[in-house]
Amino acid sequence: MNGNNIEIVKDQIRVKANHDKYKVGMVSLGCDKNRVDSEIILGNMSTEYEITNNPKNADIIIVNTCGFIESAKQESIDTILEMAEYKNSYKCKLLIATGCLTQRYGEELGQLIPEIDLMLGVNDYNKINEFITQFIQGNKMAEELLGYSDENINEGKRILTTQKETAYIRIAEGCNNFCTYCIIPKIRGKFRSRRIENIINEAKELSNAGVKELILIAQDTTLYGSDIYNKKSLHILLQELSKVEGIKWIRVLYCYPEEIYDELIDEIANNDKVVKYLDLPIQHISDHILKLMGRKTTKQTILGKIDKLRQRIPGMIIRTTFIVGFPQETQEDFNEIKDFLKEYKLDKVGVFTYSQEEDTPASKMDGQISEEVKKNREETLMLLQKDISEELNKLKIGKLYDILVEGYDGECYMGRSYEMAPDIDANVFFKSLDSIEIGTFIRVKITKNMDYDLVGVVVDEPCK
Repeated sequence: MNGNNIEIVKDQIRVKANHDKYKVGMVSLGCDKNRVDSEIILGNMSTEYEITNNPKNADIIIVNTCGFIESAKQESIDTILEMAEYKNSYKCKLLIATGCLTQRYGEELGQLIPEIDLMLGVNDYNKINEFITQFIQGNKMAEELLGYSDENINEGKRILTTQKETAYIRIAEGCNNFCTYCIIPKIRGKFRSRRIENIINEAKELSNAGVKELILIAQDTTLYGSDIYNKKSLHILLQELSKVEGIKWIRVLYCYPEEIYDELIDEIANNDKVVKYLDLPIQHISDHILKLMGRKTTKQTILGKIDKLRQRIPGMIIRTTFIVGFPQETQEDFNEIKDFLKEYKLDKVGVFTYSQEEDTPASKMDGQISEEVKKNREETLMLLQKDISEELNKLKIGKLYDILVEGYDGECYMGRSYEMAPDIDANVFFKSLDSIEIGTFIRVKITKNMDYDLVGVVVDEPCK
């Protein structure tokens, strides 16, 4: 065990084998916030059960579902059905579904897939062992365990499923934004921050386990502390986290641009451990569509925040996402996104087509856009961003970066600079005559650019 509450997963989950215990397998779907939930579930269950990374060997299978958009819902259903077949083909004796899909559609899901033995929502994962025991004893039915609390935050022991050098920390749960396209507030409840001391203790345990990069996540990280400390406190949290020994990088995701404030900008600029990288979920740049989306911002506010970040933080990397094909989006609205990307040349951009989700205000709006138009607009933006990315990458040739080494394929090492978040961004590839330990930092000079990835060579110079 590395640290008091953290156990590392890499090629397999390492829990002391006890063959008298049932084996538990987890299939985690959806976002990195869901990943943290899955790690907490595994951490809680590891006290009573043996954990396996292969569901075919599991007596108990848990599917942690996503219910955000239609494609995610379908993936969750398909995965549950696949795991249900393991009752016949392999060792599975108990199939558990949990997460956003069960929170949202618990009763319907139970009727659709009767093979599910137990369903949990998005709260009370610390009670999962008790729930299983009670269910096996016949004391509770599945639907009774879908009760929702707007106060709970899942915390506690975790088994990491990321690379050992990187870990996510959820600093808050829920959301108060109520964007017209999004169901998350109805699933996850109101915005509620974790206590600073709890987050710091978790960060220390992660550091003791060998983690070097902390990635802070929430539905809106910029609102951190506004509920429990009566003021935005992300800058204070960053100050305290930077004191944790062993942590080299602190990365912040999901900052709504209208909520970014001066003290936060100053902290990012002046704190050497906070990487100069922010994920700003802009979603659109047209005031017409922003208003329809229920976003609490304007085009001018977004442009002003980007300008301020770039002026006050040298080397600032900005990532964002756009939704195209939102109801009533005109060609002129779409052209505003194209013009914005051409002018501002953002470093990282993701594009999604609008998904018409039931129980959201946007789903009932007039002027729904055809799937063909949505797809064409998505492809247009991605091609535009590909050219922008290649242009920006050319400017990196000759620059030196500290690279967090994450893998080796027998020929090339791969890793990330501060400009790259795991799973969503590109990588830096390089060769070395000397063996390099995975999870360490090494200085690399960029020698070649690709559309997104970079190629470099190791230089004999210590990392900063």
